[in-house]
Amino acid sequence: MESRKLGISGLEVSALGYGCMGLSFPNAPAKEESIRLIRSAVEQGITLFDTAQGYGDNELLVGEALEPLRKGVVIATKFGFKDGNVRSGLDSRPETIKAAAESSLKRLKTDCIDLLYQHRFDPNVPIEDVAGTVKELIQQGKVKYFGLCEINADIIRKAHAVLPVTALQSEYSMFYREPENEIIPVLEELGIGFVPFSPLGKGFLTGTINAEVELDKADTRNMLPRFSRENRAANQALVDLVVSIAEEKNATPAQIALGWLLAQKPFIVPIPGTSKLHRLQENMGGADISLTADDLNKINAALATIRIVGERYPAQIRDTAEKK
Repeated sequence: MESRKLGISGLEVSALGYGCMGLSFPNAPAKEESIRLIRSAVEQGITLFDTAQGYGDNELLVGEALEPLRKGVVIATKFGFKDGNVRSGLDSRPETIKAAAESSLKRLKTDCIDLLYQHRFDPNVPIEDVAGTVKELIQQGKVKYFGLCEINADIIRKAHAVLPVTALQSEYSMFYREPENEIIPVLEELGIGFVPFSPLGKGFLTGTINAEVELDKADTRNMLPRFSRENRAANQALVDLVVSIAEEKNATPAQIALGWLLAQKPFIVPIPGTSKLHRLQENMGGADISLTADDLNKINAALATIRIVGERYPAQIRDTAEKK
């Protein structure tokens, strides 16, 4: 797989990374199978692996899987919650960041975190203090690069003034294009890489989910307004578009969705996640999709006619997810 640089930081990774969070969800594969899956991703050319302290035992899983392959991979993790628990609330105080980093180093079985993100902005801690704390960790050799997640342009600039931000992680796909309005231009201006999560629209862009599909009761998408039966039906036009392009290109809808993202900017590195080997292999094919300028113009013109219905998060968490 070809490699890409995350902005001007010098951090070079595979064009597609691997979001490992789902391997710690309910109904995830057994630990041994998950480890084999992560190692298979490495064998097939993926070098960027994304986890977080807030993903339960995910850091432990990633650490064990990648320990024998450590020299050839880039591990990204995140801090930002009390006791590392997303249900306990935000906490990015300097002492918490330092303790979280020490914990992550042990759980990941490594002596240095390649890319350390603030998972969510903490309004009680100035971003300058957060950046300054990560700067100390970099000076101590415990961290190499600094990242932010789901944040606005003003805060990106403030953090970047203290410590260069290597990457921003945020949701971005054909199903959610808000970053195009303000965020991507700022990233391009400052030389910051972009790591989109949910690049397949939480599975919607794979063409396997329509209004008739009955989601499992344990499926977290049940709580997302955009995945109500009515909204899935209303948004079917987007899926139909992606499926039609896939047929033209002799590819799968997922590969087209990933290829479209990669074609937007050279500093974009999506991190699709999966718990199945055949889906991992399918996703990797997205890096081989070639979309011409004419293809992109046609796709973007069609996207402009499609109005996406439904919020991406429920009201009770939308404020912190979208307004920071």
